[in-house]
Formats: sequence, C-alpha cells, structure tokens
Amino acid sequence: MTGLLRALVLKVLYPMLMLVGAFFKDKKEKLQLFIIDLNNRLVRVQGFKTKRILLLLPHCLQINDCDVRITNDIYNCKRCGRCNIKDLISVADENNLKLFVATGGNLARRIVSDVKPEAVVAVACERDLSSGIADAYPLPVLGIPNERPFGPCFNTRVDLTKVKEAIEFFGK
Repeated sequence: MTGLLRALVLKVLYPMLMLVGAFFKDKKEKLQLFIIDLNNRLVRVQGFKTKRILLLLPHCLQINDCDVRITNDIYNCKRCGRCNIKDLISVADENNLKLFVATGGNLARRIVSDVKPEAVVAVACERDLSSGIADAYPLPVLGIPNERPFGPCFNTRVDLTKVKEAIEFFGK
C-alpha cells in the first residue's frame, strides 16, 4: 500500500504541485520540500534495506575557489577540509558506498542509470532533489536538501548527520 501511495505522490501529486508552483513562484520551493519530506517518510515506512547504496552529491558542495575539480572524480579532492567533500568521502569509504558528484539533473540521472544502485542517498537543492526523486521512482531515494548560506549553487553545505542517518537507514 505504501508503494502505491509513493507512486501517487511522485507521479500525480508532484506534477500537480509543480503546476501550482508555476503560478506561485514564492511557494514552489516549499512545495518541492514537501514532496521530498513526504517521499522520505514513505521510503522509511517501506523499510528498504540494501548495501548497494549510491551517495549522489551536487558539485556546489565543493568550495568555489578550489583549484581541483571533482566532478569527473571526487577522489581528486585534496581533503583540505574547507568544504564537506572530505567528510563525505570518509563516510562513503567507511560504508563501502559508490560516491559520485553530479553537475545537474541530467548527469545525476545518467549516474543512477549506469551505477544501478538498489537505493540512493541524494544531496541537492529542492528543485533537483524533487525532480530526481520522481524520475528515479521506483528506486528508493532519501533526499537531503543542501544548505545554501551564500545562495544557490555556490559554496553549499550539507548536514553530515542527516547523510549518515540516511545511509544507516538503508544499511541496517
């Protein structure tokens, strides 16, 4: 029953809310966050368990003035600690996860298609998360919105505790 509800949320309610959001631009991000939260709750109720987890990150987590680009290979990171990338690499390594950075929704979808995980823990802005979660259905995705203290797509951050909790949920 929860699977059907999740399908209805992602394939019916989400497009309807985005249509509403097109007319009320100031509400669109809140509607996207609502869908992400609802999806996360439904995924948790379904109780998916797997060790084949993909940790998918946005490129904007990397500090803007870093001289190393991690979009092709996140392990190019020098692990200086100025952004969350060093810690996220450690979390992925500790949990034996596939870890990728995407520069946008199209690349994120391609990574999911190529890696073929059984579950995804994704970090991104509300727009990319909500659309990615809907596109990945029926794959279970736990979405974690990034923090944007400097605005969108620039030196964003993520709460590592939330990332670890999502990984633990799928892995236990």
